[in-house]
Amino acid sequence: MSKVHKIALALTIIGALNWGVAGIFRFDVVAQFAGGSAEPLARFIYIIIGVSGLINLGLLFNQRQNHDEVIVSVPEKV
Repeated sequence: MSKVHKIALALTIIGALNWGVAGIFRFDVVAQFAGGSAEPLARFIYIIIGVSGLINLGLLFNQRQNHDEVIVSVPEKV
């Protein structure tokens, strides 16, 4: 897994935790940090997390393709 994918995964997890906090406690951490959900900084963070989610979606389908491949090994001669 490349560094870009690791960063995207970390940002997606942070976004998911933010949604969890928003759902349970009605508190948006990103909006609080940026001074409101309509502020440019908050919108930028939301966009970055959304793009990270799309990158991780690509990883999901990439993993499925790798598991569908059949690997055949030839036994060693003794």
